[in-house]
Parts: sequence; C-alpha cells; structure tokens
Amino acid sequence: MGKKPRRALVLGGSYAGLFAARVLTEQYDEVLIVDRDKLVGERGPRRGRPQGKHINAMHVRGLQVTEELFPGFIDGLIADGCPTGDYAGSCRWYFNGRPLVREDIGYIAVPATAPLMERHLRERVEQLPRVRFVERHDIAGLEASPDRSRIVGARLRDLDNDQDVLVEADLVIDATGRGSRTPGMLERFGYERVPEERIKIDLGYVTQHYELDDDPWHGDLAIIPVAFPASPRGAIFTKTDHGKVELTTYGLLGDHPPTDQEGFYDFIRSLAIPDIADALKSARPIDEPVPFHYPVTLRRRYERMTRVPAGLLVTGDAVTSFNPVYAQGMTVAAVAALTLRRHLSPHGEPDPAAYFRDLARDCIDAPWEMTTTVDLIFPDVPGHRSLKMRMVQRYLRLVQVAATRDPKVTTAYLRAAGMVDTPQALMRPATLWRVLRGAFARTSPAGRSRQPALTRSS
Repeated sequence: MGKKPRRALVLGGSYAGLFAARVLTEQYDEVLIVDRDKLVGERGPRRGRPQGKHINAMHVRGLQVTEELFPGFIDGLIADGCPTGDYAGSCRWYFNGRPLVREDIGYIAVPATAPLMERHLRERVEQLPRVRFVERHDIAGLEASPDRSRIVGARLRDLDNDQDVLVEADLVIDATGRGSRTPGMLERFGYERVPEERIKIDLGYVTQHYELDDDPWHGDLAIIPVAFPASPRGAIFTKTDHGKVELTTYGLLGDHPPTDQEGFYDFIRSLAIPDIADALKSARPIDEPVPFHYPVTLRRRYERMTRVPAGLLVTGDAVTSFNPVYAQGMTVAAVAALTLRRHLSPHGEPDPAAYFRDLARDCIDAPWEMTTTVDLIFPDVPGHRSLKMRMVQRYLRLVQVAATRDPKVTTAYLRAAGMVDTPQALMRPATLWRVLRGAFARTSPAGRSRQPALTRSS
C-alpha cells in the first residue's frame, strides 16, 4: 500500500495564509485554504480584510521573498499597470518635517493597491496543483485528539447553508489575523493563556483615491511625511496602479482624520509639509474618504508557552500585529513562510515549540523592537522605556538629522526600514561615523534654505 496522503489546513486566505500555502505544497499532498469570504476571481476589497481599502505596502525584503517564492511576481504587477521606482531614490521621505537627501539604492518599489496585490498573489497560489480554496466557511473551532496533545483538524461552518463539517488535517496553520481565536481555543483545551504584549497607539487613518492631470511628485513615486512628536500626523501619497493616486493620512493618540471632504482636506493642510495639500488642489476624488481605527499593536508570545499542541502553527497577524504605518506586516508574513519551510519535512511533522522560537528570533523580534521603539518616541503612548530604548531613540533622532544631509545615511536607514538589514546595521562603524558627522555638522541658515525637497545624490 502507498503512503497516506498528507493534508495541511490553512485557516485564513490572508497574505500570511497564501505565503504559508505556497511552502506547504512542497511537503503536503493537499493544501486547503479556508476563508469566510469568496476569494477566487474577486478583484476588489473584501469584507474580511477591511484594510484592503487603504494603502498597501510591501518592504524591499518582502518583495524579495515574494519573488523567490513566485518568480515573475513583480513583472506581473508592472504588466498590470503598477508604476515602479527606487525604494529610496524615488520616494520623497520627510522625518521631523525635513526632507531626507536620497540616492538610488537598487531596490524596486512597486506601489500597488491592496486588492490588486492580493489578487496577484492569490492567483499564483490558485495555479498550484495541490491547493484548494474552501470559500464561505467560518472556523467553528479547532479539533483536538482525545488527550488534547495535538490538533487534528478544524470544524468549519458553511455560511451558505449553516452546516458544520469536520476537516481532518495533519497540520493546521492559523493565518486568521489579529482576531485569531486560537488563544481562547487553546485555553479551553487546558493550555495556558498565550502571553501577550500590547501598546495602545490609538491610530486612526483615512484613505481616498484621486485622478490627477499633472505630476506633483516631479518624477518621484511617493511623498511620505512621517509623524513625529511635535506633529503626530503623517501621510503616504503615492502613485499606484492604472493611473490612480492613493492617499492615506493618519493621526496617533486619538487625533484621527475626519471623513467629511472639507475636514479631510483641512487635516492634510495641517501636515508638517505643504506638498500634498498643494497637489490636491488639482485632484479629482474618485471615491469617498474611508476610515480605519487601529487601537493597539499586539504580539502573542507563543514562544514563551511552556507547552503547545502538536499539529498547530500560527503565522502572520495572528502572531504579531504591527503598527500598520510602518508597513511591516506583509513582509513579516512573507519571511515567516521561509521559517515555516525550514520546519517542514517529507515524513515528520514540525515541532511547534522550535517553530515559534525561530519565528520570534528570525522574523518578529527585530521589526517588533523597531516599531515599539518608534511608537514610544511619542511621550503620551503608554509603555516602559528602558535605558537601552531611550538610548536607541536618541540615536535614531541623530540618524534622522544626519539623513537630511548625507544620502549614505538615508540609504542605511531605509535599508533597515525596508528590512533588508537589521536595525543593528545602523551601528556599523562606517555608518556610525557618518551619523555623528552629519548630525553634529554645522550648517548655515543659508545652507539649510538651499536644500530642496527633491535633492538626489548619485
């Protein structure tokens, strides 16, 4: 007799679920992707992903991993009408209200709207012969073995006929996002509560799309003023697919953009730089402003549990939900798939404890530390600021000042922000010297006034 076919069950058709499904096909005979929404053939925002109506960004490292797993993915986006440019040189970055000097660093940026990016990824997964989508099904609960030492499948509820079905699986992956019910299910099975870390940022943002007859970027892809303590409002204003323009503006600590058109424009005019407000004078809105509220960042510390059941792994926002302003989630979801791949084998099963340890160390620790450090720069965000964190925050301020004068510092900073390098790379001796030289260099008032917003350095 031949060996029994192995089945993997992915709960959630999110980015994380799609990336996980891709590597699962290398070791499992059948991969089922379960989601409440209809997925196949959908082209617009879907109910199960409300952030799909907002700005969509994948860092350099995320695009690299996506291209590794789905060769030709970037070319597919470009063929479908996405503009391109250099991640550093083509984006007009502002920190503390001042423009960074820039140079091309050789890493592509492809600003695509969320529905288009997700559709391209999903269509590539649909082409995998071992994958099947189970649409319009909710997850009623995980199914455990009699001794509850392992997860053996999940109970699904068909939303069209209100019937439950048990789907058995050799491995279950929870990719259901920050609303994951796995922690509660594990407690009901007798496991300890999953440790959590939360930071209340009370972020709100609003997105609108436009058509423009001119080019307010003067050849750049995007204008990105980043919020800072003296002005806790920021925005991303970018060209995107099929000639559209996408604007997401945000405010922290309850200072949220309004959704009425005039109030929205007033909020844009209050930003630390005038570039976006000036550009909107000739813009034609093609939809209404749409809001989104994000109260807290969240990290579930599965790696700190004393025991976890076999047959169950968790990925994506179901493990860690980052501040979306920093656009880390999609990239971490992609990188997490590589960690998952390392823990799969043709015959055995992954060790959940080892997987969660590696996921934390290799995928989550660095971006979580970065986002937490930046969030806690805002004095009214509650949280413990250790001496080490305060020192890092002070150094980051020096980096940002130096990056307004030295394009090499900008490159190092954006490589870390783009998750190509770790944040520790900013402490390399050559970079440290440039940071200190740039941050403390004397600049005359005339010199400062001559520095244009569109400075490039080759």
